[in-house]
Amino acid sequence: MSSDLKIGMPYMGGVIAYMLQQGDHGYDAGTPHGLIAAPADQSSGIEWGADGKDTNAYGADLGTGHANTSAIMKAGGSGNAAYLCQMLTLGGFNDWYLPSKQELNKLFINREAIGGFSHAYYWSSTEASGYSAWYQFFESGYQNYSSKFLKNYVRAVRTF
Repeated sequence: MSSDLKIGMPYMGGVIAYMLQQGDHGYDAGTPHGLIAAPADQSSGIEWGADGKDTNAYGADLGTGHANTSAIMKAGGSGNAAYLCQMLTLGGFNDWYLPSKQELNKLFINREAIGGFSHAYYWSSTEASGYSAWYQFFESGYQNYSSKFLKNYVRAVRTF
């Protein structure tokens, strides 16, 4: 079964969004690993959270989104992008998180196969400063950072 896994197929509570490749941290030629995206957005407009606080959620690479989400949650608050992801349970899985900047970019690259994305701004879990965080525009792929109090879309991910 594991050799039949493909981007875009339903799997473990969501949709396979990315398969780790040689050179990616955590890649194992004998065991497939990757990212699973929630099959739908968790919000069409919510704040990143922790405005004015440095959460130390600076991980941008593949594999850093989970730690970023934990750091955001430790800074406190609910009703923000990280909280929505961490509280999510889908398909019996409750280990969802807000993707890092590069994890979010993998979702953008494979957005057609994953499905359900809007031409909108999506939050990553990567902080730029105490007052800003990284987002990605899902029409052009443009990434930049903006004020944490702006309301952007959210799509949770988990790993396998």
